[in-house]
Amino acid sequence: MLKVGMLTSGGDCQSLNATMRGVAKSLYKLYRKDVEIIGFLDGYKGLIHEKYKLMQEGDFSGILTRGGTILGTSREAFKRIREIEEDGIDKVEAMKNTYSKLGLDCLVVLGGNGSQKTANLLCQEGLNVIGLPKTIDNDLFGTEMTFGFHSALEVATKAIDNIHTTAASHGRVFIVEIMGNKVGWLTLYAGLAGGADIILMPEIPYDINLVANAVKIREENNKKFSILAVAEGAMSIEDARLTKKELRIKRKLSNYPSVAYEIGDKIFGLTGHEIRVTVPGHMQRGGEPSAYDRVLSTRLGAKAAVMLHNKDFGKMVAIQGEKIVAVELSDIAAKVKQVDPKSDIIKEARLVGISFGDA
Repeated sequence: MLKVGMLTSGGDCQSLNATMRGVAKSLYKLYRKDVEIIGFLDGYKGLIHEKYKLMQEGDFSGILTRGGTILGTSREAFKRIREIEEDGIDKVEAMKNTYSKLGLDCLVVLGGNGSQKTANLLCQEGLNVIGLPKTIDNDLFGTEMTFGFHSALEVATKAIDNIHTTAASHGRVFIVEIMGNKVGWLTLYAGLAGGADIILMPEIPYDINLVANAVKIREENNKKFSILAVAEGAMSIEDARLTKKELRIKRKLSNYPSVAYEIGDKIFGLTGHEIRVTVPGHMQRGGEPSAYDRVLSTRLGAKAAVMLHNKDFGKMVAIQGEKIVAVELSDIAAKVKQVDPKSDIIKEARLVGISFGDA
């Protein structure tokens, strides 16, 4: 009897259930009834505290289009994974003990950067682990696309689409704040798809005077409104010079709810234009997965099952080109895939008139 543990870790997204379904259905096809899937509840916490449920084949039916995760999730910061908890629990040892106690043959981890770092750590500790690339940020190294990104992109783009009509009606400057604290993939794609005039993201620090100037130029060209797609982690040139600690302290002490409000306030001061801020927030994580994500999740899940069957452990499933491949966890776990400011997509965005606040 093959015993497989499965958990979803970190922020949720629309395609977690679809991916688990892809893994499970493929395993049932490969092993028929000779497979047992144990689902850990609330991410790594379930593995640490032995909170789990024995999954039935029927649990994976009817969830292809269902958002969220049927197992629940939580964030277990990698930088604190070695810390002993207040109750004296050694988290790493606890996870190893749970794995051993249940007699697992493999642990399948659906998660983003931090989750895959922990997956790699467990692999180094002797556990058989397979990772699956989940994040709406699309910032996992080694894969061209993560599941959840396209679904979040649909929500973020729709938000910008809906702003267009009211922006045009009132002749105002609208800022739509898109998720993405460290990278700007979601903001870039949503900005392009939604026809934003200005895109601000972490990889390209902005000069607020140039941002305001871009708004003024549109006005001079008889454009009644401007729409900015702003990543929640967008930073000015001045902020980019700060250390991570200094920036964290500055934002903590700020009187603004988020970076979008700060940018809006400064644009108002420089242009006198009315500013409105829209924050779709966690809506970007919710709802049904897109058709693209359903296909991608199914393919990634099926590949994970084949890797498990072949005992190809210590790797994360990824998409490169049109192929679903396996990449070493040790090669991708500590890296973040950022937008290259000199990439073709940035050049093309500039060519159609989009400002990034830096020129």
